[in-house]
Amino acid sequence: MLEEFKKFGRDLFLAGLNNSHSGNLSVHLGDRIIITRRRAMLGHLEEGDLIETGLTKNDSKITLASTEIGVHQAIYNNTAALAIVHAHPVHAIALSLIEDEIFPIDSEGSYLLHKIPVLSAEHTIGSQEIEQKLPPLLKENKIVMVRGHGSFAVGSVLEEAYQWTTSLENICRIIYLTRTLRGDFKDNNSSKHKAWPN
Repeated sequence: MLEEFKKFGRDLFLAGLNNSHSGNLSVHLGDRIIITRRRAMLGHLEEGDLIETGLTKNDSKITLASTEIGVHQAIYNNTAALAIVHAHPVHAIALSLIEDEIFPIDSEGSYLLHKIPVLSAEHTIGSQEIEQKLPPLLKENKIVMVRGHGSFAVGSVLEEAYQWTTSLENICRIIYLTRTLRGDFKDNNSSKHKAWPN
């Protein structure tokens, strides 16, 4: 278990999908959750960085479970997910600030993720609003962006949720590069046109 967390935590950091102390990982085991602790360095996880707690109640004697513990619990209690990766992919966050949905324009992205919803909330980090709004979207989608905050990906194992996270960032990088090369920020999926800032 620790080795799995270490592998994907390190890969997320090296890929630039989290900063030194951001993001979190979790897995669902029966009526328990294993989740990274608050402010853990995902690129350098150790045994003490993993917290075991309840599926419905944070019953860990350690009070340093991730600030997103309630969001992870809500997802597990309302979807078939067995693993969650929460990351802060830069290009995806930037695109989430101007789009309500992200549509891949490349072949690989379109094959893997047909669209990525962007969820708006007044309070985006560990809020009850996110706990209520995010699980229904993750029933129908592999990954969802919370506007201006980050992505939540689900899977049957951490590797699957990690794949959707890296795929999302690649999709958004391709969109960004294409719009930059074109010299504008035209949305291919609507008539809106957003000029590239000078």
